[in-house]
Amino acid sequence: MSQTDELNPSESSDVEKEAPATQKRLVLGEREILLVGTAHVSEASMREVEQAIESERPDNVAIELDDKRLEALENPEAWRKTDIVQVLKKKQGFLMLANIVLSGYQKRMGAGAGVKPGSEMVAAINKAKELGISQTMVDRPIAVTLRRAWAVNSLWGKCKLLSTMIVSAFSKEETDPSEIEKLKQRSEMDSMMDELSDFMPKVKQVLIDERDRYLASHIWSAGGKKVLAVLGAGHLPRVESHLKKLAAGEESSDCSDIETVPPRSLGVKIAAWVLPVLIVAAIALGFVFGGKEIGIGMVRRWILCNAIFAGVFTILAGGHPLTILVAAAVSPISSLYPLIGAGIIAGIVQGLVCKPKVADMENMQQDALSLKGFYSNRILRVLLVFLLANLGSSIGAITAGASFIVKIKALIAKIMSLFGR
Repeated sequence: MSQTDELNPSESSDVEKEAPATQKRLVLGEREILLVGTAHVSEASMREVEQAIESERPDNVAIELDDKRLEALENPEAWRKTDIVQVLKKKQGFLMLANIVLSGYQKRMGAGAGVKPGSEMVAAINKAKELGISQTMVDRPIAVTLRRAWAVNSLWGKCKLLSTMIVSAFSKEETDPSEIEKLKQRSEMDSMMDELSDFMPKVKQVLIDERDRYLASHIWSAGGKKVLAVLGAGHLPRVESHLKKLAAGEESSDCSDIETVPPRSLGVKIAAWVLPVLIVAAIALGFVFGGKEIGIGMVRRWILCNAIFAGVFTILAGGHPLTILVAAAVSPISSLYPLIGAGIIAGIVQGLVCKPKVADMENMQQDALSLKGFYSNRILRVLLVFLLANLGSSIGAITAGASFIVKIKALIAKIMSLFGR
């Protein structure tokens, strides 16, 4: 088959048949694209991508990385420059925590095989550099992906996502190298995708479906007539489908609709203020129809519930005494002002009074593999304070709000009698 022959989705070419199971060769018009599927913690995948680049000598090697992740792989010492206080001030605490947990999970998976996560991507880049071949990073920035995954989820979906992250962070299950190699088999990947789709469909949409489209679009836009793309094996079938549609003009390479985090809708913005407004209204009703004693009692309950829960949860996070006091003090106010949480302020204070050391930077990913590590590592403890102080403050606000409902119910008869006159 010549390079000018275009493969239709229903056709099977001799070239495709000759490709290994982990590879897919596409000849689309005047362009040839070879997709090499990998497991991200596989030594065999490292050898495969090096051999493929060596034998194919493409014009361009497309890598399933974004610029930030490339920098992290090429410069592991970049962690030392992390300023945890600035991370929290920019409201990126949850994003950083998610990154650390995901990195730790991949690191644990690779431990059994003696391979660092992303080693096959580094191997592909190094081999391309050695042969003087251009490289193009074709994945969506991880920050955008994680923020979109969080933004599109319902409250229940967010809870499931958080619980899954926590379980994966502290799981002691070891992965056998043979199990890792199975990840490159289509049947295994299809089964995993089906499970993810059933359990967290919105997350699967963002982490898999959107990225498949993004990867295909940027592979298609990569320079050169012959492109070799290195990407996770699970992406191969759908990336192939998108590439064929791009070649046939059935799909646009414009991905602007999935390149940014969708802004919160007006309804969501209004909803964020609903609870604070209801709380203030309930307290006002307490003063007007219940008298000074009931009104002051409601204010006192609001302060105590927020302060106690935020303080206790900050203690559970191992917060410094000053951090605990600050979390307790700001929680009653921050619960009425949704633009900033008690966790952000508590985390900043924790980062200032217990400043991270160089060793904390160096051991952060390793420490993230255990609960003990989260408490011993000052950076991770700041993130733990951030997370648990927010959680405690939320529980306190809900608890106080629930007690207000009981108070208001008791006043309803009096309110109705006044308006019924």
